[in-house]
Amino acid sequence: MGVKAALPKYELCIYMAVLYMAMVWAGSWVFEVSSVNVNRKAFKATVKPGWHYFGRKMDIADFEWVMWFSTFRSHILFALSGHVIFAKICSMLAPQHRSIMYMAYGMTAIFMSMGWTYVALILSHCIMLYSISLVKFKWLCFVTGFTSLVTFKIEPFISWQGGFVKETFELQHVLFYGGCGLTIMRCMSFALENCEKKESNYTFLDLLKYNFYLPFFYFGPVMTFDKFHTQANNPDLTRKDWEMWNITTQAVLHLGAIIMVDILFHFLYILTIPNDIKLLKHQSDWALAGLAYFNLVYDWVKAAVMFGVINTVSRLDHLDPPKPPKCTTLLYVFAETHFDRGINDWLCKYVYDYLGGNHDNIWNELVASVSTFGITALWLGPCQVVFIWSFLNCFGLNFELWLAKFFSLEPFASMEMAMSEAMSRRIRAIFNAANFWIIVLFNILALNSLDFAKLVARRLLIRGFPVSTLSVLFFTYCGVQLVKERERRRALLLDPDPAPASAPVTHTGPTLTKEEPAKEKAE
Repeated sequence: MGVKAALPKYELCIYMAVLYMAMVWAGSWVFEVSSVNVNRKAFKATVKPGWHYFGRKMDIADFEWVMWFSTFRSHILFALSGHVIFAKICSMLAPQHRSIMYMAYGMTAIFMSMGWTYVALILSHCIMLYSISLVKFKWLCFVTGFTSLVTFKIEPFISWQGGFVKETFELQHVLFYGGCGLTIMRCMSFALENCEKKESNYTFLDLLKYNFYLPFFYFGPVMTFDKFHTQANNPDLTRKDWEMWNITTQAVLHLGAIIMVDILFHFLYILTIPNDIKLLKHQSDWALAGLAYFNLVYDWVKAAVMFGVINTVSRLDHLDPPKPPKCTTLLYVFAETHFDRGINDWLCKYVYDYLGGNHDNIWNELVASVSTFGITALWLGPCQVVFIWSFLNCFGLNFELWLAKFFSLEPFASMEMAMSEAMSRRIRAIFNAANFWIIVLFNILALNSLDFAKLVARRLLIRGFPVSTLSVLFFTYCGVQLVKERERRRALLLDPDPAPASAPVTHTGPTLTKEEPAKEKAE
């Protein structure tokens, strides 16, 4: 059945009320655990004094969040602000050469923060992959690129390359591996795009302009070379109507999200609690379910805010960067699950879509997904948790296709066609609700730990069955229905149902017309 299948309004109101009550109930359990155990010995390392006017301690377990918005906030703001000012001046004085100016500022900032040896290391990888791209063999570009990436994941190559940079401040370690890893991905994108260019080659300067764009250099997101090259060299710098208003609005929203997350960290220790397995064993099923869900939502918020800040800067430079990842609450299929849209776009363009085609063939989909998650495991860093996470998500992606193929056979196809669109949507939402929690369980083992994921799965599926299992499934079903309603309304806006031509009827009363199908569905 189509995405435009509608449900009665009263039913949707019930789903909304039930879902909000469940969220508040789960949050109250997490708040109680946080308040009662605030002085627990296991919390001392990651629960520190927070804002003094709250009178509460704050969860600081996430190094990335603390680094971005607390410890090194001024350094990051200084570098990005300098880029914005410099880029604006260049766009006004020499808009046709702005990409070169971006490169010059980026290389200067990287040289000042990391030293000339680091810049030389980055240039060596750029030269190697540029040279390989001239051969115009894609397989050779992949082999060279992944070999370079491996050198930043295994010893003794990590220590050898790390020796090129003498750490003078704490952030330098993060900048080193972030810049090197993303450089390899960008150089591979350049090399693969150069292979597609049959008549000539892109220049080495094009690669340098692409790689040393400062906002993307250390933290991403990865923007494929073809898009960056087209946009960065576009001489037309006129903006669309309301574009600056939208950029300003997004910046204010990101600031509000940062403040809101910091406030919630004073009341919900969602990052520290999962690390204390002894404490978790004595908590309710609701507390564990809430912790698992809130952790996944927080990771999306963190990615959306961090990439959002960088994207705001790049949009000021007249670029159209990768969008933030899709909200975790809106995910109920593996095909849309990702936390870094830049890497996701890169993998889809060069691996997943290239090998999988239209993703309708079971064998092609298996080869494409295995290759994609194999590269993802290499990108994240090979270890036990990453391998388990990759296997489970790869299996989930293929299992969705297998189920879709199975239920498209008879008699299931005829059974669905015989039922109403609303009933079909309800039945599908039941399976989507179960799939949502599979996605949650598969991903919290990478975000938290394998022990936490096993504990949540055991409590919700075995010890909590049937009360906790069915309760959580029902509340998730309500949420999925609200997500489907949001998708239905968006589909109607993007592709409204055509209204049949109305024939006038001659009579003394008012003119009658047939109701539009879209309005009938909405009701």
